[in-house]
Amino acid sequence: MAGKEEAKERDPLAESLNDLFTSVSTMIKGQLQGTNNLLELLEKMNVRVAEEYKGFGDVASGLRVYVEQLKTKSGNFDEYVQQIDAIEQQVTEFEAVISLLDKYVSLLESKLLSAYQTPL
Repeated sequence: MAGKEEAKERDPLAESLNDLFTSVSTMIKGQLQGTNNLLELLEKMNVRVAEEYKGFGDVASGLRVYVEQLKTKSGNFDEYVQQIDAIEQQVTEFEAVISLLDKYVSLLESKLLSAYQTPL
């Protein structure tokens, strides 16, 4: 009989330990599931960010092509810029010649006026 009483007394202890292990196991499973959920969220975020950066890469690639086209077009304008610079230089020289001619005409005009004002 003493063995049966000890078995009965051990049963509540065994049940308590079983409940403890079950609770600890459930707690650990919950924590692992939470960690797993966080890792899945992180994976989804990484995929989303990768898609976003892929879009940025496409935009950057398009911009590079556009810049290359602009460089080509600006290279075509270099010839015209050189022509404009040459015309500007010619205009500056032409203005200098006109200024000299204006001074010469003024000098001739003053000599003519002087010649007409002097009695013969």
